[in-house]
Amino acid sequence: MQTLKQVDPQLAEKCITAVRMLTVDSVENAQAGHPGLPLGCAPIGYVLFDEVMKYNPKNPQWFNRDRFVLSAGHGVLLQYIMLHLVGYDSVQVDDLKSLCKWGSNCPGHPENMITGGIELTTGPLGQGTANAVGFAIAEKHLAARFNRPGHEIVNHYTYCLAGDGCLMEGISNEAGSIAGHLGLGKLIMFYDNNHNSIDGPTSITFDEDVCKRYEALGWHVQRVGDPDSHLDDLRQAIVRAKSVTDKPSFIQVDTTIGYGSSKQGTHKAHHGTFGAEEVEKIRERLHVDYKDPFTVPKEVIDHYRQNIDRGKQAEAEWNRALDRYQKEYPKEAQALNDLVNQRLSATWEDAIPDFSGEEKGDATRGWSQKVINAIADHLPGLIGGSADLATSNKLYLQAWGDFEKKTPAERNIRYGVREHAMAAISNGIALHRSGLIPFAGTFFVFTDYMRGAVRISALSHAGVIYICTHDSIGLGEDGPTHQPVEHLASFRAMPNMTVVRPGDAIEVAGAYKVAVKNRSGPTMIVLSRQKLSSAVVSGTSMEGVQQGGYTVSDNTEPGKVPDLIILATGAELELSEKAATKLREESNFAVRLVSMVCWELFEAQPQSYRDEVLPPECQARVSVEAGSKLGWREWVGPRGYIIAVDQFGASADYDTLFEKFGFSVDNIMNVAKQAIFAAV
Repeated sequence: MQTLKQVDPQLAEKCITAVRMLTVDSVENAQAGHPGLPLGCAPIGYVLFDEVMKYNPKNPQWFNRDRFVLSAGHGVLLQYIMLHLVGYDSVQVDDLKSLCKWGSNCPGHPENMITGGIELTTGPLGQGTANAVGFAIAEKHLAARFNRPGHEIVNHYTYCLAGDGCLMEGISNEAGSIAGHLGLGKLIMFYDNNHNSIDGPTSITFDEDVCKRYEALGWHVQRVGDPDSHLDDLRQAIVRAKSVTDKPSFIQVDTTIGYGSSKQGTHKAHHGTFGAEEVEKIRERLHVDYKDPFTVPKEVIDHYRQNIDRGKQAEAEWNRALDRYQKEYPKEAQALNDLVNQRLSATWEDAIPDFSGEEKGDATRGWSQKVINAIADHLPGLIGGSADLATSNKLYLQAWGDFEKKTPAERNIRYGVREHAMAAISNGIALHRSGLIPFAGTFFVFTDYMRGAVRISALSHAGVIYICTHDSIGLGEDGPTHQPVEHLASFRAMPNMTVVRPGDAIEVAGAYKVAVKNRSGPTMIVLSRQKLSSAVVSGTSMEGVQQGGYTVSDNTEPGKVPDLIILATGAELELSEKAATKLREESNFAVRLVSMVCWELFEAQPQSYRDEVLPPECQARVSVEAGSKLGWREWVGPRGYIIAVDQFGASADYDTLFEKFGFSVDNIMNVAKQAIFAAV
């Protein structure tokens, strides 16, 4: 059985005490923060960062490092302190002194875009448990693809620290279930079992035996007593966990929240400050003989900083192993290098289907299926799946099998009915920083189940591709429970979210081009269930999709302003083109049709381009979209008209629903004429 490095017990105690005193000093200085978890989990933090994990403080992005995920994100001060003590440049003493302050490297919860060494943004409880599953999936997948006998070039662990709140949230059960099913043997989760949540002792809400739950989910389970009295038991539990290779491991640790304070063991220790008198009492209880805040004894800092050389040595050894691997397997080494450095294949864009000559109608979800399968062979990092809807989403990589316990090199992930975990796992895969491009599919209305994780995708700049079908009342007979109305507006309101609603086959191809290139945030491709009458609306283009909004057709004379601008997205683009054609033929109006396929991309264009597409002089405007009208006023202006759905849908075939809700050629024409006459 593997053993850990030997550390003098008294020195280990001093190292743990230093973590606790830096916790107290940081919270007191900031007059804000959550000291309860860092004080209670200091032994876990010490053992992991000093004795167990493999990382290089001077190269936080070293590929083969172990990953640490703090799902209980309110306790992030523990992570900041550990990063500081072991020598990460991103957290200096002055950063600890600026905890929770404007512009600080130490915000109130973990944010991967701010602090080097923070792998994931995990603020909402439970998210990290699923993110960690994503990390473990990425490691297992890449190891299966690239490791060869005698060459374990991909070989690292994911460690996750979760609390009671994380395990109360349903996402942790979703994530734990799929992790057990997939046998993710390099995932080790620690449960900070401190018997308290914000409102009081967990006994008021939480009676279950969590260990039995995780055992039932297929995890290897251990229980460890108070780590301050059983530190060796904690060490040996980790050793045993690493020896179990076919199951993820769950280690319950009976910590003491707020250890050393007068609030210890109670929910009052979760957050808040102490006061000068209490700080002195904590120093006495912890037998600390130094008085100045932010002091770390020399022998302690010297011990922790040994991890700098240890990390450099670990990376150097890996680089030598990589050199040997490259000599024996040059093709595989180059492929791994391209992935890790996020180099996209030079041929992937050429693989996008050319739909310009296609005539047969289909739903946009059908063209999505053709596009993703055409580009998959040219994008070796593309991996993902659907929430038990692959046959309906048309979202399956047909040249590959299922990622399973025994077939982890495959690229289709069967998420089951676990939307929330699916999105958060996808965040983990994206933020593993190994070049994998995760996609996740569901019905658009079911994004309600995964919104918390989707928001974190945007906040943490995770390049997840969300593929959402059944995009409007047009899905038909399933009724209002399945018909999204407000969803487009809500995701358009989300910062750093790119929402693309293509209107034909060409725009679907353009949507994928946008999504694959967007590695700094999530892209949501929103697709129809109902078929369009033809594959292509004349005048659409992939280049136009990249601009977000563009002119599809226009009979306006050069140098003049249109009588009317019709703006549309999705399947309504085809209807709007038919209405525009009739208006031109029957009334001799100058009508411009604009595809507003992606508001965010259009807003990013220069004002001159936006004014060219939507000239301010033209006030006669009509928007056509089978969703909420919220947001459209910005594009149609104060005198424009909006054809939208501002109530829940109904059960009927989609032709009837579109007719009843005003999405017909005749109604678009009638509203258009009203807009023209009102603008005169």
